[in-house]
Amino acid sequence: MSGLVTAVSSNGAYSFTKPNRDSIRLLAGLGVEGDVHAGVTVKHRSRVAQDPTQPNLRQVHLIHEELFAEVGEEGFEVAPGELGENITTRGIDLLGLPVGTLLRIGDTAVLEVTGLRNPCIQIDNFQDGLLKRVVGRDEAGNVVRKAGIMSVVREGGVVRPGDTIEAELPTGPHRPLDRV
Repeated sequence: MSGLVTAVSSNGAYSFTKPNRDSIRLLAGLGVEGDVHAGVTVKHRSRVAQDPTQPNLRQVHLIHEELFAEVGEEGFEVAPGELGENITTRGIDLLGLPVGTLLRIGDTAVLEVTGLRNPCIQIDNFQDGLLKRVVGRDEAGNVVRKAGIMSVVREGGVVRPGDTIEAELPTGPHRPLDRV
């Protein structure tokens, strides 16, 4: 399973959106260099308030570009970085990957998938009604989260638009993604 990086984004200050960059540097065990969410322990404000010592399983946020087209059909305009992701992808089923999948990006970077992004009200503050388009329920009533996946950096490196992404599935039984 493979795909492509279409955009990279980071922000050193807390804000919902992240500006696009020519490249980002991933730091092993930390996240995106200079990004407000980089660190060994949690950096998201709500999680810090709960327990600032918990491990940061949300070092790097990835979203599939195909989501932008999907919500675009419903009248929403979303561009890379606007939902706070660090890496925008194309051609890889991020939401279908199991926990523990390794994503080899570019020449040296390796991310380990930890789970799903749990969308919050900030998405509606960005564009009213968008939250219901990125989180909903399937026919069986199960919650479906579409706002991307979270990961940790196993091996650092520079990531640029145009880099390839190769997914290496974990051995053993696959655990489906859940929110982290």
